[in-house]
Amino acid sequence: MKSAYTERREGRANPWRIHTRDLMYIAIGSVLYGLFGWATSGLQIPGPFKSSIRPGVAIPLFFGVAFGPVVGFVVGFAGNLIADLLSGNGFVWNWDVGNGLMGLVAGLATYFVSRLDNGRNLTIAVAFSLLGIVVGMGFASFTDIWIDPNVSGLQAVWDEFYPVTISNAISAIVLVPLISASYETLVVRPDEQEEGS
Repeated sequence: MKSAYTERREGRANPWRIHTRDLMYIAIGSVLYGLFGWATSGLQIPGPFKSSIRPGVAIPLFFGVAFGPVVGFVVGFAGNLIADLLSGNGFVWNWDVGNGLMGLVAGLATYFVSRLDNGRNLTIAVAFSLLGIVVGMGFASFTDIWIDPNVSGLQAVWDEFYPVTISNAISAIVLVPLISASYETLVVRPDEQEEGS
């Protein structure tokens, strides 16, 4: 059975379609993001908000770019939920949706990239990841006006949005290409050799 990634490389896949194998990717990505988010939850960003530096944010971004927007959304949403619950932050639905939106928007790169094996495609993947960060963190920060009593007014939204977005952007710029290139080398190329046999 071919994965969504293999079908997309061959130009036959709908990025919004979920394959059975994608459910496994969702489970793995969600758990990885949740555990990495929990492990780094102590790296607090200075300020009045409970935001933390999360290098693991590259996980839902990569899963979106590699497996499509639906996989990216679910990995971002579920992974952030797991991280928050393990960290004792409870269910903060707007930040879960915001992390899901990051993965979803990054997943839109699948319309332009069929492989993650060259500089051009990695640049497109990072660009969509950065756009996803802006959209996702923008949503989460802006909706905090109605949810978090510490956030009142647009200045507070900016004070929350800016450091989280910068931190996530650095993680995306550094880690998404590394994870993508590693995935191509360790998983995709051996699969291609096996399919060719």
